[in-house]
Amino acid sequence: MELVGNDALIERKMNIPFSPPDISEEEISEVVSTLRSGWITTGPKVKRLEGLLEDYVGADGCVCLNSQTAAGEMSLRLLGIGRDSCGLDGIYGREEDEVITCAYTYTASASVICHVGAKLVLVDCQEGSLEMDYEALEGAINEHTKAIIPVDLAGIPCDYDRLFEIVNRKKGLFCPSNRLQRAIGRVAIVEDAAHALGAAYKGRRVGSIADFTNFSFHAVKNFTTAEGGALAWRLPGVESEEIYHQLQLFSLHGQSKDALAKTKLGAWEYDIVGPWYKCNMTDIMGAIGLAQFERYPRMLKRRREIIERYDDVLKPLGVEVLPHFTEEYTSSGHLYLTRIPGTGLKDRQEIIEELADKGVSANVHYKPLPLHTAYRRMGFRVEDYPNSYRRFENEVTLPLHTKLSDEDVEYVLEKYCEVVKRYLG
Repeated sequence: MELVGNDALIERKMNIPFSPPDISEEEISEVVSTLRSGWITTGPKVKRLEGLLEDYVGADGCVCLNSQTAAGEMSLRLLGIGRDSCGLDGIYGREEDEVITCAYTYTASASVICHVGAKLVLVDCQEGSLEMDYEALEGAINEHTKAIIPVDLAGIPCDYDRLFEIVNRKKGLFCPSNRLQRAIGRVAIVEDAAHALGAAYKGRRVGSIADFTNFSFHAVKNFTTAEGGALAWRLPGVESEEIYHQLQLFSLHGQSKDALAKTKLGAWEYDIVGPWYKCNMTDIMGAIGLAQFERYPRMLKRRREIIERYDDVLKPLGVEVLPHFTEEYTSSGHLYLTRIPGTGLKDRQEIIEELADKGVSANVHYKPLPLHTAYRRMGFRVEDYPNSYRRFENEVTLPLHTKLSDEDVEYVLEKYCEVVKRYLG
């Protein structure tokens, strides 16, 4: 294996962080101008970012919130799913409402189901893949199922044709309990696209495919507002302005006017129309997002370059990697997951620690939900999700971010190959 600049790299130890935010002078300038403007909470910059994102992903509408978790929860509340959700038309959901997601994901995909008082249903991933087991998913749908939360892990879109085939085939079991559920007419698809801003499936951007799509703008994501997220929707036949208005109410205490509207002379009067939540995005966060948006095409291009270089070196070595770019889809390139065949938990930990000793910070994505205390207490057992466990036990995620130089990439590859070659046959 020949690596660029190999001799020079061996002579010194570098320090490669896992996923630092890519903040330039453009973001700093936007934030400073916001601080100087006198308006720092939800206002014109958030509204502008919402419009840009809506057009970019091709959605009917978009609301920026303080996290992807808030976006996912508000999607379920809007649908009136779960005993604690009152829905678009004020009708409360039911305790027996069920929502299905994959066991191989981060907690936010599942915790939002618990937040609204619905029943969490987990399905395993496929054998030899991190995608949800679609046959198991179809078998889990019953008359109580109200939504599915598929996960675009690492920025790679799920098989959305298959998902829509499944929910349409199961229409006969669907029991809508409010106006929005009736308008959709089947189990809703509420996409966890925390990793997937900029990804595309069969020529359509993620955000224009599922009924609801929820993005994360956390500090470690491709596109960041420090914290933050966005909820986009695509609901033919449903009034988009009504959806947007209800989400504004849900995210600002049920207050009938936002802070910007209340600043107009004599316009102090407002009403509280529901005892709701506080999860809005501020203009300081929106300012970071506006600068990131201008840079984002270049950032996605750089991620692809790094992935292709990693693939060129690691695939011939026998390291198992995820396919980020195929004829069917284009990934956002958020995470570079690898698996070392024939290794287990102890080997994996040794690999990560040795990489750390060499100055390369690696990670694991993800610990299956049934391995966590919270989900074990709910009765989930990892033995019931064998594919998820097998994918987890020897997974190592390498640094993938736009602060990596070409030299950094070659150093990561050199050190990773040095470490894992002992474990490969």
